[in-house]
Amino acid sequence: MITIKDVFEDYKQLKKVYEDNEIEAITLLTISEITQLSKASIKAFPEREISNQQAEQLKNILTQLLTGRPIQYILGITEFFGLPFKVNPSVLIPRPETEELVEWILSSVDESQKLKAKSSKQFTGNMLDIGTGSGCIAISLKKNLSNALVSAIDISESALQTAKKNAILNEVDVNFIHTDILNYHPAPHSTLPAPQYHIIVSNPPYVTLTDKAQMHSNVTDFEPHSALFVPEHDPLIFYRVIAQFAQSNLQPGGLLFFEINESYGQETVELLQHTGFINMELRKDMSGRDRMIKAVIR
Repeated sequence: MITIKDVFEDYKQLKKVYEDNEIEAITLLTISEITQLSKASIKAFPEREISNQQAEQLKNILTQLLTGRPIQYILGITEFFGLPFKVNPSVLIPRPETEELVEWILSSVDESQKLKAKSSKQFTGNMLDIGTGSGCIAISLKKNLSNALVSAIDISESALQTAKKNAILNEVDVNFIHTDILNYHPAPHSTLPAPQYHIIVSNPPYVTLTDKAQMHSNVTDFEPHSALFVPEHDPLIFYRVIAQFAQSNLQPGGLLFFEINESYGQETVELLQHTGFINMELRKDMSGRDRMIKAVIR
């Protein structure tokens, strides 16, 4: 019979693709998903035997991992902000630094509501997530701000289908809209006023071809390029367009949040200044890289 210890030994083949700490995390996650054992139990009892069927499943997953295919796509699910999310090659795999962005938004809402409500749960504002992908930002915000009205847009119909499934999985109501922010036009002859949002957030494409050369192949070969890459000659195209959109669609005093390319922090701040935003705050992620910006509309 094969033991958990044997699986860990077998998965050391992943040194061709990953660093040692990543290998341990991937192996632990995979064993946990296949055996339904807790990670603590797996670590505590490495001599525990697994069934032949489980061993075969783990072997098949290892074969896929050795091609560079991300474990999240193989398993079809990942965790973000303590919530489960379905993922597939039509959406980016949610990153830990994006969790920091969500946390910043929630804390900002809490600060603004301290005098108006007993808790941020009572926040009733309109929120918009631009380029939602798996829906991880919008759904996490709605889960933690149950009274907020949350909308999310994406250019990819297949990404929106995944996001809708994730909203159902996490039992939240988010208004998903299929549109291209780079070619967004309000409906003609509409008698309805333009929506006025309290918060707009976006984690748009921001990877340049120069950045691509330094990225791991398990990202560049498997994750959707339309959600990753921007033209080398105009790396801030999405930030410029979204800032202009936000200028017209944020309430006075409304907040704009961006996840950004660490190489363009100051440039993004200056872009927002020129677009009419004030009180820009550039924040670093857990790795000490410029990763997110908050700005206020006049």
